[in-house]
Amino acid sequence: MSQAIGIDLGGTRIKGVLINTATGRVLHQLITPTGDGENANWQRAVADTAQALSQQTAEPIQGIGLSAPGLPTPDNTAIACMPGRLQGLEGFDWSAYLGKPVRVLNDAHAALMAEARFGALTGVRHGLMLTLGTGVGGGLLLNGQLYQGFFQMAGHLGHTTIHADSVHPDITNMPGSLEDAIGNVTVGRRSFGRYQTTHELVDGYRQGEALATQVWLTSIRQLAVSLASLANAFSPEVVVLGGGIMQADQALMDPLQTFFDLFEWRPAGKQVTIRKAYFEDWAGAIGAAAFLKE
Repeated sequence: MSQAIGIDLGGTRIKGVLINTATGRVLHQLITPTGDGENANWQRAVADTAQALSQQTAEPIQGIGLSAPGLPTPDNTAIACMPGRLQGLEGFDWSAYLGKPVRVLNDAHAALMAEARFGALTGVRHGLMLTLGTGVGGGLLLNGQLYQGFFQMAGHLGHTTIHADSVHPDITNMPGSLEDAIGNVTVGRRSFGRYQTTHELVDGYRQGEALATQVWLTSIRQLAVSLASLANAFSPEVVVLGGGIMQADQALMDPLQTFFDLFEWRPAGKQVTIRKAYFEDWAGAIGAAAFLKE
């Protein structure tokens, strides 16, 4: 069997794929509205998505990989902790509900798995990934395997601190976190209300606006410091960056490399490679399906 279903469960939509797990080729994909808060309709929507994808092949399916927000159980059969969203998700037995083997994975970890098996981390033994969006998520690839850690909490790299004396705690109560420094959620505060999104901020930077330039380059410098710190801690070969902020393209990558060159420790010429993620919106679903083979 070389085909599997991957489902990425988000707050607004469900993305499903049927893939060849040997090659990563997407054979079919499907988007369904989630219906979060509508009498658990999202559970039915996941089942409908899985059923529709199953009907796209005559071959046996290995199983279903499910990417979701929150922290999974140690055996990756359910989400153990996800307060405040998708009521009923915590502890939900997906294998019993769907009638097929299901492995459940944190959504940022799933994105890492997609890159590790079929994307920018293919063939890499030690790597890490940051997803830069509204917040900052992440994942760790150690010795060629996803590292989930105790209580499956490993990889929350956006919740490392770069300003311990900050009076602005993030959602994990960490002061001055990387997420606070570069996440889309804090653009308004960082720019004194001038800009509300990263897209607006980057447009101002490209036009040479002074405040936008100062705010954007400060954030990129802080990202570079964080990456150099993470490189010291985990010694990755490759760092992969994904998420909506990557739409900034070279307005991000060029100054980031300049700052990273200043701060990275390079004994004997060792140097970490920074790459853009290969996958975008479908990374969670593809990575969840890939995780079935782990």
